[in-house]
Amino acid sequence: MEFLRPASWEEALAAKAEHPDAVPIAGGTDVMVELNFGRRRPERLLDLGRVAELHEWETGPGSVRLGAAVPYARIMEHLRAQLPGLAMAARTVGSPQIRNRGSVGGNLGAASPAGDSHPPLLAAGAEVEAVSVRGTRSIPVEEFYTGVKRNALAPDELIRAVHVARADGPQQFSKAGTRNAMVIAVCAFALALHPATRTVRTGIGSAAPTPVRARRAEDFLNGALAEERLWDSRRAIAPSVAEHFARLCADSCAPIDDVRGTAAYRRHAVAVMARRTLAWAWEEHRAGPGAAGPAEGGARCA
Repeated sequence: MEFLRPASWEEALAAKAEHPDAVPIAGGTDVMVELNFGRRRPERLLDLGRVAELHEWETGPGSVRLGAAVPYARIMEHLRAQLPGLAMAARTVGSPQIRNRGSVGGNLGAASPAGDSHPPLLAAGAEVEAVSVRGTRSIPVEEFYTGVKRNALAPDELIRAVHVARADGPQQFSKAGTRNAMVIAVCAFALALHPATRTVRTGIGSAAPTPVRARRAEDFLNGALAEERLWDSRRAIAPSVAEHFARLCADSCAPIDDVRGTAAYRRHAVAVMARRTLAWAWEEHRAGPGAAGPAEGGARCA
């Protein structure tokens, strides 16, 4: 096995262009598991650990540019206000050691339906910055997942960063599993309220061949909130509305039976999580402006 170790982003792109089959590795929390169990034997590994800019993030007035190798631990520590849903999901990822190594970029590259970062990225509204020697393109996260453990990257492309809209309202994340952490999700659900656009977005993980949004559920809830003028009045959402939203979320799934859970259980769990996360987020919204607490200003960190 050949080990490529570029010292800069330009060298990394050149190496990927010359060797499109090279498997990128940064934290190694997914790739090394496959190597250790003999599930994968690539001819080349492309180590991105020395590419400093992949470990940096930048916050702007409307979004956060998250370097592909920024570990979950730093998201939890530094970006809880700007990306609360993603920070909640990060707390459920593996052990402290895994959270210090694993990253959103790695999660996206692996494209597992059970990846914990996928639901909050879908709910928040994220775009993947894909780069090759040919140029840069931006891929909406809902278009990034193309199948089970498959993504929209071209063979010569690498993920440079993920652009995630800063929270303008409450966000929630819920995960069903045998434990709160160090476990692959049986299913997961994320919800984000966007008062600025008066919309709700969702994200569902481990309940379909790819992470998905519950679009019919979003459309229904957006219509109900507008019809009842609940964004302005901040009145409670009727139980019947919440129940129908939950059913539509469950209907958006295409789960399977496997060793972690049955398809029926996954549908039921998604409905329960949808109802609960909506209740939690809406109560936070009713508490008034500033409840979600997104920080103002910008900063560049590494």
